[in-house]
Amino acid sequence: MSLRSTAILVAALAIAAGTATAWAHHGWSWAEAEQMQLRGVVKQVQIAPPHPWLDVQTADDGLWRVELGNPSQTQRAGFVEGSAKPGDAVVATGNRSQDRAEKRMKAVQISVGGKTYDIYPERIRR
Repeated sequence: MSLRSTAILVAALAIAAGTATAWAHHGWSWAEAEQMQLRGVVKQVQIAPPHPWLDVQTADDGLWRVELGNPSQTQRAGFVEGSAKPGDAVVATGNRSQDRAEKRMKAVQISVGGKTYDIYPERIRR
């Protein structure tokens, strides 16, 4: 195999591995099927790609990363820059990481300042 062919093969494998990792991270396979509710105070908010998130400090379980949908989906739900800021009380409903050592959840719904945002309305279990 030529040096050029080897370089192309290595590049293709790297792209395939990165795609698989991104798909797993952005899908739901890492999250538990059962939903939970998390209450706390917003410590930090990021609305930028690949997906918006909030760091939420809970009273009895520490700091959690609450991931939202992709930026356009989150915006369609009405959650935009300024919808939440540090110090705001928040209630997030969603699916936590299957890795119980990781305090991370994917929110299907989030409530801040008396307003509720349905990030994944088809996934909300009432």
